[in-house]
Order: sequence, then structure tokens, then C-alpha cells
Amino acid sequence: MPPALSDVATGTLFGIALNYRGLLESRLEEFQSLPYQKPPLKPVLFIKTSNTRNGHDLPLVYPSGVERVQPGPALGVVMGKNASRVSEQDALQYVAGYTVINEYSLPEDSYYRPAVKAKCRDGFCSIGPAFIPAEEVNDPHSLTLKLFVNGELRQENNTANFVRTIPQLIAELSEFMTLHAGDVLITGTPEGRVDVLPGDRVEVEIEGIGRLANNVVAE
Repeated sequence: MPPALSDVATGTLFGIALNYRGLLESRLEEFQSLPYQKPPLKPVLFIKTSNTRNGHDLPLVYPSGVERVQPGPALGVVMGKNASRVSEQDALQYVAGYTVINEYSLPEDSYYRPAVKAKCRDGFCSIGPAFIPAEEVNDPHSLTLKLFVNGELRQENNTANFVRTIPQLIAELSEFMTLHAGDVLITGTPEGRVDVLPGDRVEVEIEGIGRLANNVVAE
């Protein structure tokens, strides 16, 4: 029997922005303008702080005074052992398994500089409900990911469309910092984010990994 998610996903939650090809391509014109003038050459990294942790069938509190909240369906990669300067070829050996993430956010002005105020509201990172060991996932780069709001399909994509694969992410991140056992990589949210409101039921489904649900409630 696999371990409980709460026993293995105990570390830092690292988010990767712009890791779906469709999303990156949709922003290319913006990236050609000042001050950037070119797309990012390295992973755009952000952290979901510990106060953002949330779970399956727990409420997502819609903060008072904000105009829009957007769910962010993503595959979560749980590290199984410490990784420092790991090669791309060896990287998957450091993965314990996978889970479903819904990385909520306020709309962002800049993908280059993900805002703490937009990303790190209380409860803005739902994880679960299950932990699926790596050996039970044949190919993490061929998984269909869907977002439902009130039972209606609102987003659909596939991890085959990652800009950077999981081994590439682990190699590039572990080049400058140690990823510890229990850390979770949020591998990116695809293009087409939608708004949700109090009263909505939001569900993220990833084939073979699980289905994660939250009810949005007003603060």
C-alpha cells in the first residue's frame, strides 16, 4: 500500500510558470517588448508558501476585496530523496511519485515575476487526494489533465505539451539548489485559465493520478 500523501509531500512547494507550450507561445509577443525583449531562458520559479496548503474537499476561501480568482490545474512531482546537481539522465530516480495540484492565483500582470500577493493567499494550493508512486506511472509526460467547474469541462491539456520535461526541471533546479525529499514540483498550468466564484465546485482530474475537488466559499 503506498504511503499517504501527507507523509511524503512534506517539503517546499515549488511552482514553475510558463511550462506549457501553448501558454508560452501565447505570450511571445509580450516577451519581445521591453523590458524583457526575449522569452525566459531558464525555468520561471515561484514558491507556494506553507499557508497556501489545502486539500481535497476542503473549502477554497475567495478573499474579500479581490475581483478574480483563477484555479491552476497541474501535475505535482514529489521528490523521494535529496537532489543536488543531478543530471537529466538520472533525474527520475529522485522522484517518489505524483499527485494532483490546483494552484490558485489572482490574475498575474507578469509571468516573469510571479507576485507573492497573487500566489500566496491562504489555501491557494490544493494537493491530493492521493499519492501515486513513480513506478505505477508509466509515462508522466503523457497524462491528460482536465479542469471542471460545476461539472463543466473548462480546461484540457496533456503533459506531453510541457516546455521542460520533469528530468529537465529537476536538473536545472538542482544545479543551483538542493531539492529535498518531500519537496513538490508544481510542473505548470496550461493556457486558458478561467475565473471561479463563491459557490463553484472546482475539480482537477489527471488520468491515473486522481481527481481533486474544492468548493469555493466567500471569506
